[in-house]
Amino acid sequence: MALRFVLLATVLLLCIAQVSSDVKIEEKNIQEVKGAKRGFLTFLDCAGLCKGRCRLHSRQKVCTRACGTCCKRCNCVPPGTSGNREKCGRCYTDMTTHGNKTKCP
Repeated sequence: MALRFVLLATVLLLCIAQVSSDVKIEEKNIQEVKGAKRGFLTFLDCAGLCKGRCRLHSRQKVCTRACGTCCKRCNCVPPGTSGNREKCGRCYTDMTTHGNKTKCP
């Protein structure tokens, strides 16, 4: 009887440890957005999405760097290799460089 109790307690502790580690993993995938729109957004794979977005660009490194900045700030990368910028909203379309040119590809 005591052996069953010990086994049951061990299994219970292992289940609790697994659940708590899953919660920690999920917390890393969520960031809090502060500003006008408060809430929780999931992280995007900016590197992968921007690599796809800039694959046909003549200056891939420049495009990927700018796209990565826009992705991190706006939490969005438009679909396709060009155009569709309006799908990401004003954050993406209104971001400009110091020379007043559009920043996001």
